[in-house]
Amino acid sequence: MKITVNGRPMEIGEGMDLHRLVHSGKTNPERVILVLNDDVVKSDQWPLTVLTEGDRVELVSFVGGG
Repeated sequence: MKITVNGRPMEIGEGMDLHRLVHSGKTNPERVILVLNDDVVKSDQWPLTVLTEGDRVELVSFVGGG
């Protein structure tokens, strides 16, 4: 199944949820906002949100500093 993550095409298996997607990469889940098809998805909904063909995911990480 094909989706787009941060503007790049990605092939994933059927039944992949947002929780597994976030934890499969190098992104710190505690410092990320996830946008699915232009809608922000809260972290407590990640395990319940199964990806479908053509979904667009944006992972936006917070960077600290001052």
